[in-house]
Amino acid sequence: MREALRLAKYGRGKTSPNPLVGAVVVRNNRIIGRGCHRGPGKPHAEVIAIDSSAKPKGSTLYVTLEPCVHYGRTPPCVDKIIEEELKKVIISVIDPNPCVSGKGIEKLKGAGISVECGLLEKEAKRLNEFYFKHITTKLPFVILKVALTLDGKIADANRESKWISCEASRKFTHRLRSEVDGVVVGIETVLKDDPNLTSRAKRNPLRIVLDSNLRIPPNAKILNEEAKTVIVTTVKKKSDHQTWVVGKNRQGRVNLSEFLKVAGKFSLNSILVEGGAEVFTSFLKERLVDKVLLFISPKILANGLPFVKNIGIEHLKDAINLTKVSYKRIGKDLLIEGYL
Repeated sequence: MREALRLAKYGRGKTSPNPLVGAVVVRNNRIIGRGCHRGPGKPHAEVIAIDSSAKPKGSTLYVTLEPCVHYGRTPPCVDKIIEEELKKVIISVIDPNPCVSGKGIEKLKGAGISVECGLLEKEAKRLNEFYFKHITTKLPFVILKVALTLDGKIADANRESKWISCEASRKFTHRLRSEVDGVVVGIETVLKDDPNLTSRAKRNPLRIVLDSNLRIPPNAKILNEEAKTVIVTTVKKKSDHQTWVVGKNRQGRVNLSEFLKVAGKFSLNSILVEGGAEVFTSFLKERLVDKVLLFISPKILANGLPFVKNIGIEHLKDAINLTKVSYKRIGKDLLIEGYL
């Protein structure tokens, strides 16, 4: 199953809105077939693994997610498993999609195939945290990514932020961008930094600008043709660019909850929030973040722009606590990852 999970990771940045899935076929305790899902409309991992096996009949299939039982862009994987007469299927986690959930297992058992569930379930759920969030809530999984100094600053007193993080951290960020569906910044970041927000990797995410009053300059880099861009605004005004019009919050800015609902309707499984301080503050204040990635650089500014402002917390007992926290050294920086 660990091999199946490893294979599934090859689909990162390619399968959305579908899940990441890996599969291996085993006979006599030897792997005789491997497969992973590569994208919507392409063969599923189970089918690839079975087709790569010389003689799959009577073998065991290990798969990271419950095999599908419905017709979508491809035929049901369950039918392929039954047709090839596999004797056993071991599944990491049940698919929460109502079209599949439990039905694939039921059909397999009905065909006389032995089924086991729950092997490395925790790892499988984390692998597909984007998909699980979207399929169960219709909302994207929200990652808040911040590069900051030891004393919590994301820019100096002149709002200069290039570069707080090291080159290795920036490479990590480019890879992360290629794995999410959308990357979000506020209009102030566009006006000050004029970011491109593309990825050095092969895939670019949808670039999203939160711009309540459509102040974005026509020559902003984020509007170039290197990747698609959408402007989220509160005003109905003719624009040369794609816009999503949503309601205002109490401060007259983009209503973030409405924005996330629209993003979910456009099949965005995940978004990466990259700045700036006002946007970070709003997402945290409204508790709309699922995961936080903090790239902490060994620098001290003292006088500078804090990454988060007032979010209404006055007492330590009310502080936002991260769970499932992990630490990783990246170049000269420390990456802290945690869930809200």
